Amino acid sequence: MTILHVSAVKNWGGGENHIENLCFELKATHPEVKNIVLCVEGGLFHSRLLKTDINFETAPLAYNLDFRFSMKIARLCKKLQVDLIHIHDPSAIALSIIADKFSNLPPFIFSKKTSFPIKPKKFTLYKYNYNKIKKYFCVSNETKRVTAESIKDTSKLITIYHGTNLKHKSDSTPFLLREKYNIAPNKKIVGIIGNHIRAKNFETLIETVNIVINEDKRTDLVFVQIGNFTDRTPDLLASVKEYNLEKHIHFLGYTPNASNFIPQFDSLLVTSQTEGIPQVIFESFYHKKPVISTSVGGIPEIIEDNYNGLLTPKHDAKALAEKLNYLYDNPQIIPDFTLRSYEKLLTQFTTAIMAEKTIEQYKAIINGKS
Repeated sequence: MTILHVSAVKNWGGGENHIENLCFELKATHPEVKNIVLCVEGGLFHSRLLKTDINFETAPLAYNLDFRFSMKIARLCKKLQVDLIHIHDPSAIALSIIADKFSNLPPFIFSKKTSFPIKPKKFTLYKYNYNKIKKYFCVSNETKRVTAESIKDTSKLITIYHGTNLKHKSDSTPFLLREKYNIAPNKKIVGIIGNHIRAKNFETLIETVNIVINEDKRTDLVFVQIGNFTDRTPDLLASVKEYNLEKHIHFLGYTPNASNFIPQFDSLLVTSQTEGIPQVIFESFYHKKPVISTSVGGIPEIIEDNYNGLLTPKHDAKALAEKLNYLYDNPQIIPDFTLRSYEKLLTQFTTAIMAEKTIEQYKAIINGKS
């Protein structure tokens, strides 16, 4: 069985981490499956794959529908006798469709990793309902619900949680956060991981820090944010300066293996306004770090408020600040939260479970049973 994974994403994020984890897990548990990743030449995912033993190919993508990328898909399918194309992002759907018009490609699977609604535009709906797509792997039940609003054949929708890889954990980092930012031992580090994109809503993050530091006058919390800078970053930094928070929140930027820093956190904060399920939450479960998050996307499917974490509505900086205060004013709740999350992770949200559910679907499609 030969699977071609197609990614047209130039950055590195949770979606690319999912591809990596899936390939690692399938190689360990199903060596008969040959996985090849096609990624953007010169992108961060390309750089990451160079450091692994995952089989991969690259193609240029100078613009959204770069014909060279589509032709590479067609050539690889023919050369490698690909049985199934696993598409991992919306741009890759369009590029695969173009390739299919010139060369009859094998069946498609599409992984829907966010809870963004599908825009009701003619070409967008055509793309998402393309007849070669045999299954839609949704990262959460909420993603499945949202996607169902735009898919004609909803029987093709299935929820497969991504989970975390228990075999590839490391706390190795190029430096220690406390040393880099001179954070005193008596201060707690609140970690935030995510690229500076609209979905992560770091505007609310800064408002939350402002309430905690300037209004509530807490002196025991320091915030460290890790993720790619974008065109949104200058405005975020300007807000930090406006609120005089430069000593209280630090933006580290892109750092390889960002999840390796989680053991140095005292808690994880998620301020997103839309999500599938952030991989970083599973990683925090594994490292037994408490999570305070907005209740968006599939997050309420894995965190129950005041049972194994704390949830708030989106865009509510005051509520997030209150939850942070509650957590650190009541530290006795943390061991129960983190133990429940860890146990839930081991029984429901590992890449081993994800891989078994994925291979089951691969086989059904290739054998014509789905």
